[in-house]
Amino acid sequence: MLKVQGVNQFYGESHILWDLDVEVEKGKCTVLMGRNGVGKTTLLQCIMGLNPIKSGDIVFKGESIKKASTEQRPHLGIGYVPQGRQIFPMLTVQENLEIGLPIRKRGDRKIPDFIFELFPVLKEMLHRRGGDLSGGQQQQLSIGRALVVEPDLLILDEPTEGIQPNIVQEIGDIIRLLNDKHGLTVLLVEQKLPFARKVGHNFCLLDRGKAVAKGQMEALNEQLIKEHLTV
Repeated sequence: MLKVQGVNQFYGESHILWDLDVEVEKGKCTVLMGRNGVGKTTLLQCIMGLNPIKSGDIVFKGESIKKASTEQRPHLGIGYVPQGRQIFPMLTVQENLEIGLPIRKRGDRKIPDFIFELFPVLKEMLHRRGGDLSGGQQQQLSIGRALVVEPDLLILDEPTEGIQPNIVQEIGDIIRLLNDKHGLTVLLVEQKLPFARKVGHNFCLLDRGKAVAKGQMEALNEQLIKEHLTV
């Protein structure tokens, strides 16, 4: 579904991503892991075109997208939930969800019913401003907004950060449901190891901008955790 091939990225003189190769398997959840500052969010921003890559390639559904603009990538079938949610606090829940409607492949302008099936609280709060929601509700809104376009690939940057445990549980259940029932491919950045193991089929472990280990989630052993995840 998605292949990151030999990607290099810099911030000024700092080399952030080093010849990075990552593959996201269709219909599976791949978890991108590593300590803070190793390049996880930078990689997601490269995939979304927010940071143009210095070299290498990003291939989505068999086609290179490295020259596609940020605005074009949702039209290609990529939904993105950034770190910190980034909803529009002064817009209502309904207005936040409607932002993605012009991108829908079938051209309809109706929020899909399955959004409210996944997140019933959003239907109850359609006319409430996004900024008045709790952190957990805002995260559900951010995920719902990304799903409005019915993407082929959903990218989530630390969706459990600062979220109450019961909502974390719900988000985990929804990711698995999207994988198992809807066949949605997911790329997830996650720091919480139990959550990663619950939802992830595959993992890629980053350290200093390089992929140091990857494979099925069962292969994420205690030695790798101690070397690259334990602070």
